[in-house]
Amino acid sequence: MILTSFFAALGQIGDARFRRVLLLGIALTIALLIGATSGFVWLIGTLTSDSVSVPWVGEITWLDDVISWGSFFLFFALSIFLMMPVASAITSMFLDEVAAAVEDRHYPHLPPASKVPFGDALVDTVNFLGVLIAANILALILYVMFPPTAIFIFWGLNGFLLGREYFTLAAMRRVGRKRAKELRSAHSGTIWLAGTLMAIPLSIPLVNLLIPIIGAATFTHLYHKITTA
Repeated sequence: MILTSFFAALGQIGDARFRRVLLLGIALTIALLIGATSGFVWLIGTLTSDSVSVPWVGEITWLDDVISWGSFFLFFALSIFLMMPVASAITSMFLDEVAAAVEDRHYPHLPPASKVPFGDALVDTVNFLGVLIAANILALILYVMFPPTAIFIFWGLNGFLLGREYFTLAAMRRVGRKRAKELRSAHSGTIWLAGTLMAIPLSIPLVNLLIPIIGAATFTHLYHKITTA
């Protein structure tokens, strides 16, 4: 069931609506990270004195420049780490279009699905982004404590989060949020396993940016297979 859904999603990767969501998500992610980096560096520069007096050395006037540039490179490095969760969260606002494209091609007999209001999608996106970033930052402790298992922790954690998010997205379009959560609980093992399949390519640069699209498509197929089994 999982592999069938996954390969069906891959077979539609060239769909124009898939590309539109992908490019829109990447563009908004880059804009957000650039804006956040600029704001962070400006804030550090504002809070840092132009000069510092050090005993036996005298006045140092270049310290604020060093701190500002150091902050820039630090935030740039963090941006690389945050690229995937931010892209996933932002793209999730538009994944209804991906699910619709899947259903138009593979399930044309279905009536139109209920559209998720933009406000609800925005709230879900912010919540998902917060949970995704917080969970991955906390997981860094486990990576340090158990280095040999770090990659498996990464896959398992993100697989759980991605499966939870994308299945709920696919299901609530058809049966509402309450019933979507019930289905998610009833099929939690399958959903987690499918989410882990999505999480494995997260460690591959560039390929990982496709995961939100493939994930939404895969879980749309998975939802329909679960409910018709």
